[in-house]
Amino acid sequence: MKHLALTLSIAFFVATATEAAPVIFIVRHAEKATPGGNDPDLSVAGQKRAEALARILKDSQITAVFVTEFKRTQETAAPTAKATHVNPTVVPANDVAGLAAKIRALNGNALVVGHGNTIPDLIKALAITTPITIPEDDYSELFVVSLDGRPQLLRLHYPF
Repeated sequence: MKHLALTLSIAFFVATATEAAPVIFIVRHAEKATPGGNDPDLSVAGQKRAEALARILKDSQITAVFVTEFKRTQETAAPTAKATHVNPTVVPANDVAGLAAKIRALNGNALVVGHGNTIPDLIKALAITTPITIPEDDYSELFVVSLDGRPQLLRLHYPF
């Protein structure tokens, strides 16, 4: 039932954006395995969250997926990328400006899987003025940004 309500909220947000305006779904990578070194895989909980994300975004008309060079972002995006038949584009984690430029050039909707310390800067680079902080132990944030005219932010949490 939680997934249905969240999916309906996203569907409404996507439907109200004009066809020319991309909708960008931004999430932090899912839970990582510990210990995992500098580039850990996802934990079992993280894998479940990644699968939940794919189910939630299944009707969101994703045409681009952006990840960083780290396995945890790639593994979080993998189920959505597979379901949408989109090959993820790897962007360096510290290149927020470059990623924002790629997003602004889009003609369709996108999923961005980033990190808790880079997502606030990305959202700011997309002209959202709402300050964003992501607690270290929170992997449930789903930021939905409409780039129509004056960018708008919808902030949700997705369960698994």
